[in-house]
Amino acid sequence: MPSFREMLAEAKAQIREVTPEEADEMRRQPGAVVLDVREADEYEQGAVPGAVFLPRGTMETSIENRIPDKDTPLIVQCAGGVRSALAVKSLQELGYTNAVSMIGGFNRWKDEGREWSTPQTLSPDQRNRYKRHLLLPEVGEEGQQKLLASKVLFLGAGGLGSPAALYLAAAGVGTIGIIDMDVVDDSNLQRQILHNLERIGDRKVDSAKKTLTLLNPDVNVVTYDVRLGADNVLDVLSGPDGNGWDVILDGTDNFPTRFLVNDASVKLGIPVVHGSIFRFEGMVTVFDPKDGPTYRDMVPEPPPAEMAPSCAEAGVLGVLPGIVGSIQAIETIKLLLDLGDSLRGRLLAYDALETTFREYKVQVDPANEITWANRDRIQIAEVTGLCAPLPLAPPAA
Repeated sequence: MPSFREMLAEAKAQIREVTPEEADEMRRQPGAVVLDVREADEYEQGAVPGAVFLPRGTMETSIENRIPDKDTPLIVQCAGGVRSALAVKSLQELGYTNAVSMIGGFNRWKDEGREWSTPQTLSPDQRNRYKRHLLLPEVGEEGQQKLLASKVLFLGAGGLGSPAALYLAAAGVGTIGIIDMDVVDDSNLQRQILHNLERIGDRKVDSAKKTLTLLNPDVNVVTYDVRLGADNVLDVLSGPDGNGWDVILDGTDNFPTRFLVNDASVKLGIPVVHGSIFRFEGMVTVFDPKDGPTYRDMVPEPPPAEMAPSCAEAGVLGVLPGIVGSIQAIETIKLLLDLGDSLRGRLLAYDALETTFREYKVQVDPANEITWANRDRIQIAEVTGLCAPLPLAPPAA
């Protein structure tokens, strides 16, 4: 029976080891990944920026989900170079072709004065709360940290905003903004599940904040109890820190506000997850001014009023906004984490009576001048009538 020393020597004879200097150069190459196989308490004390954390004890069972490409250049490190050597041998046995072990591990890396930082980590309570996310390789701890650092603005705390806000708050989106100037009415409760009987007469933003804070105390809820207009839309969309929201979730129900939000979001470069509902039908799409069509491309001008009655006039099945709002929440998370194929350039239509989904292409309108390329010339103004935008401002001299 070989001793541990003999096993380690045998492993090192079969793998390639590199110095921290060589590893530092290798990690800067395109596609290279630093794999940190220390334990959580070691990793939390400091790590190489951008390293993928995968404890040695679970590496074999998790690596293929985290790093599926077995030709990925891997720089494996532990504290002193022992566990990383054994890890590289295991990786080779799993079919990874380009893994190396860093001599001296993170301790030597740090002693040599190389770049390191204290990584953001989840608390024990957060690990338990978001456990089902952490189990998804496409999300994991890094993705959950992104969600906690993300900012999403909700236009309305009504039928669409209610389910979307509940799910995004539960998912751990760190900052949620809600703009709504209405009060809770008992006719809202058939579909607006953020509110309840005890909140009738309360401001909707206050009711929404209470519900979301009780659901997840990690979430900072920012409220705007104002009417969205040309005088404040840029300030609201710029967010509490002035750096803009990551995503806008549109639950508005009138054309002037949709066009106003479109023009401001294009000017600021913020993607909008758009949803709308009517009787038994709903639709969802994503307007990304930097990469795809926008609302003015899809709807150059509003239809006649008699062709587009509101829910208050035509009614809506109470469950319908739950479905549409939930799809909006999914699309928002996909944008925040850069997952899958978003609904950019695609309109997803749902018919509740037929239980069918249909998809339509949304094309960029070459006649539309409200574009990201013209962002510095876009003028924000109240829209009336056909909701036409103001002419573009002259180019800067």
